[in-house]
Amino acid sequence: MSFDGTMVRAVVHELKEKLTGGRISKIYQPTNYELLLTIRAKGQNQKLLLSAHPANARLQLTKWNPEHPKEPPMFCMYLRKHLEGGIIREIRQIEMERITLFQIQTRNELGDDVTRQLIVETMGRHSNIILIDTESQKILDSIHRIPYAISQVRQVLPGLNYQFPPSQEKRSPLDVTEEQFIAGFDYNQGKLDRQLMNRYTGIGPVIAREIIARAGVGDRAKLWAAFAPFQQQLQENQYQPTLVDTGEKLVFAITTLTSVKGEVSSFDFVSQLLDKIYLGKAERERNRQFTKELTKRLQNEIEKNKKKVLVLQEELEEGKTADRFQQYGELLTAYSYQIPAGSTETTVINYYDAEGTELTIPLDPKKSVLENAQSYFLRYKKAKAARKWNKEQITIALEENQYLETLLVQLGQASLAELEQIQDELVEEGLLKPMAKKGPKRKQTLPLPSSYTATDGTTILVGKNNKQNDYLTHRMAHSQDMWLHTKEIPGSHVVIRQYNGSEETLREAATLAAYFSKARLSSQVPVDYTYIKHVKKPSGAKPGFVIYTHQQTLYVTPSEEAIEHLEQRTTKVK
Repeated sequence: MSFDGTMVRAVVHELKEKLTGGRISKIYQPTNYELLLTIRAKGQNQKLLLSAHPANARLQLTKWNPEHPKEPPMFCMYLRKHLEGGIIREIRQIEMERITLFQIQTRNELGDDVTRQLIVETMGRHSNIILIDTESQKILDSIHRIPYAISQVRQVLPGLNYQFPPSQEKRSPLDVTEEQFIAGFDYNQGKLDRQLMNRYTGIGPVIAREIIARAGVGDRAKLWAAFAPFQQQLQENQYQPTLVDTGEKLVFAITTLTSVKGEVSSFDFVSQLLDKIYLGKAERERNRQFTKELTKRLQNEIEKNKKKVLVLQEELEEGKTADRFQQYGELLTAYSYQIPAGSTETTVINYYDAEGTELTIPLDPKKSVLENAQSYFLRYKKAKAARKWNKEQITIALEENQYLETLLVQLGQASLAELEQIQDELVEEGLLKPMAKKGPKRKQTLPLPSSYTATDGTTILVGKNNKQNDYLTHRMAHSQDMWLHTKEIPGSHVVIRQYNGSEETLREAATLAAYFSKARLSSQVPVDYTYIKHVKKPSGAKPGFVIYTHQQTLYVTPSEEAIEHLEQRTTKVK
């Protein structure tokens, strides 16, 4: 866990400098886990985020501007009653633990000065935010109430005395001497980073691995030589907030990281680092959850359409026998003179049969023979109309599923910006309700496709969603550009600008079309290609749907290596 005791120490140092003496003007609770306090300090407003999220627990200054619930949660209302207008007199970390205490001077219901403590425990799934009466040390309330049924070791409930979490019996890294530090290691057990974490409060895996990596393989003196500068950083509150993007995960700490390889970013303040990590993470999580829910909704629509098609096809099969109703009507008309009134059935010679076989026709005895004939004619007319309607509905359902399948492919490959474009499209198509948003309206940008450069320098454009596909094919492309799409498979529109006849460029463009399609993991994927002048969008067609002629087909097998080779030359479309 990167948000260890050293990170808390760095954050607390920053908060002391910027918030001590500040007045709490507003308190919000945007989620079940998080509080956002607006504090007026040193002539400016600061936003303090306190999070008890089991995976993202932290405290920091932030630029986050979330939507707030219309009805504040009870804990939020309780904090407003006790803390709004209060002055922050002290901010301190409890030893090197992930526990931070805010001492707040405020007034009670009678107007008397009182002191409250707001304690933030950023301890993974045990994280909590607790309000305490300083004089009695009793709990007033907490963002998570912990009864005996949940924890037999430590309860957190209003009226109980506050107790710090159980001590881990570790020593502080701030005052350990060289002799004590070196003597504590057991070199026969190995895993020196684990030993470092087990011995010293506040040192998490990232810092422990970094110290051992700086020491390298050597004698005990090198371990102390690696640890001592870090200890001095903590003692003097001299921090170097650092983020490393390894390509697979984000690693961060309050010091430079030599043990992790990747793209390095440095920050002036710890809170800037934390905003970079967690606000992006929250946005990615929101979009991941939205994509998951949307995918499920689209899959449900696809299944409904499949069932609908099956039912309609069964009705079509049954409708094939509707011609016999017309025969019944005509035979009854021809033989009406010889059929007795009130009959329940009649047997006549079927002159539609070349062999002249007999045919038995059911009758409604309450109707005359001619009325029975008219009834059969009406049933034939209805069956014929139903057959036409069924065929139309089957076509509509199949086209709808083709469209939904395309959206599923796009969702699985969408970036955050592309996901917003898909969301807009779904709202426009009535598949999704508009999401009410506070604040300024998101600026609409052109749905520009991605651009790749072929080996011979030719530009290849790829639409990653239907908005981009439509814009690329019908607005950007010229009549002599080459257009590609997977044959009868949902996927991207691909355009080769000013195609010069190169087979290598055509194959590279086809590989892009296959890769950004439902057949990404398949081999020998058929890709159609034709000039853009032969590609048309039918009137009223759904986004991304086109018809085309004069096409030819080639077969390609998409691969990560081929796409990575092209992505190295990717440019931004203007």
